[in-house]
Amino acid sequence: MIVTADYDTLAAQLDGRMDFEDLPATAEPGVILDKVYRVPGAALAEHFAGQSVSIRHLPEAWGGGRHDELSHADLRAPLALRSGTAGQSLTVAQHRGFGSGAVFPVGPNGAQARSGRGEGALALLFDSDQQAVGLRIHADYADPLGGRPPPGVATVQFHARDGTRLGIEALTLGHGVASFGFVVQGAGAGIAAITIHNTDPGGIAIDDIVFALAPLTG
Repeated sequence: MIVTADYDTLAAQLDGRMDFEDLPATAEPGVILDKVYRVPGAALAEHFAGQSVSIRHLPEAWGGGRHDELSHADLRAPLALRSGTAGQSLTVAQHRGFGSGAVFPVGPNGAQARSGRGEGALALLFDSDQQAVGLRIHADYADPLGGRPPPGVATVQFHARDGTRLGIEALTLGHGVASFGFVVQGAGAGIAAITIHNTDPGGIAIDDIVFALAPLTG
């Protein structure tokens, strides 16, 4: 079972991090990632082999945008990351909400369009099974005049190494940055993979993904 946990506590305990600071600090649309992005212990792309990516059209009350949506099903083993169409997978750019580089999952409108950055899907694969992971998500900026639709939901799915889905979380987003932690409770498989898609009208950005590096052997 996957349960929520305090992000700051996990970030202090875990020694693996994906924060995108190894990429050039550029303004949007940023560095477009059409191939798998890797850091020690983890890798990132749009989806997994065998996983369907469809287009969800949001109602006008939710902004009327087009978002990627990933299938709610077990994955196929062995787990293999896949990028989408060129310019429609991921992009990394300086983000004023985080104050640093962050990844934008790119939706159907593409990385060159503001309406495409943040509306896509994202898939994470860890080198070793994880008992705890955390990440930070930025949704829409503050809207003091109340003229925009409210922030949406980020759907996070957790999978074992054999592709079995371990759990799913529907994260209600707010204005600005929110931090989320997750731990495996009880016996059973650890987290090998995570997928994320969202219905936020303004799209999301993700930063500071924390996890455990594989223990050294010798």
